[in-house]
Amino acid sequence: MTLQWTVVAFFLYVEMAVILILCLPFISAKRWRSFFKLSIWTWFSSYWNKGFFTMILVLMLLFCDALREVRKYSSAEAGPMGESKLNPNLFDHLHMKLFRSQRNLYISGFSLFLWVVMQRLVTLINQVAVATVTGISLQTQAENANEAARRFQEENLLLKKTRLDEEKDKASSKQQLRREAEKLMEELKVAEDAVQKANIEMEAMKRQARGLTKEYDRLMTEHSQLQQEHARAGDGSKKDQ
Repeated sequence: MTLQWTVVAFFLYVEMAVILILCLPFISAKRWRSFFKLSIWTWFSSYWNKGFFTMILVLMLLFCDALREVRKYSSAEAGPMGESKLNPNLFDHLHMKLFRSQRNLYISGFSLFLWVVMQRLVTLINQVAVATVTGISLQTQAENANEAARRFQEENLLLKKTRLDEEKDKASSKQQLRREAEKLMEELKVAEDAVQKANIEMEAMKRQARGLTKEYDRLMTEHSQLQQEHARAGDGSKKDQ
């Protein structure tokens, strides 16, 4: 294996290890987000987009080169007059070249795919963490708003009772109590509107979190299938060799 394909194979192994670590169930999305907020990642994020697309370009070039080699040696093996079959040494040489080119094709193809999957997985982890934090914050706001609404209702009932009692004694205080009751009703309406808005936002974030969780599970399933296909492809290649 040449130096460039050794580097690509090592890069593929690193990708598999990173994705496996990201998929560990006992590490929550909030912890990953805290890890990604470290200063070193903040500095690295300014170069991430350029590095990401550069690596995609390099892997695509290597994939196309490996595909060209596979087609080249496949056509050479099935050449005119079956020359490779008449010459055993030439046949073995072409077969070895074809095997290596197919191996390089698998390595570069899986490296390219896992590179995109890893980037998408990191994005989904961040989105799930943000949705979780936002959901908790909205839930806290909704609980506070519900508590405020309940307190306002109790105060409103108390004021209404006080107003009725004072009406019997002092008719002059009726207008003042009415203004206070109207003010409290307005505050209660504002609180109820805030509660309704908070509940709507919380439901939207929950739906988004469920969608992100489904997308995360789908990516994990695709990753497991790809690992199985890679393992089967590796076994098939060993058998062909």
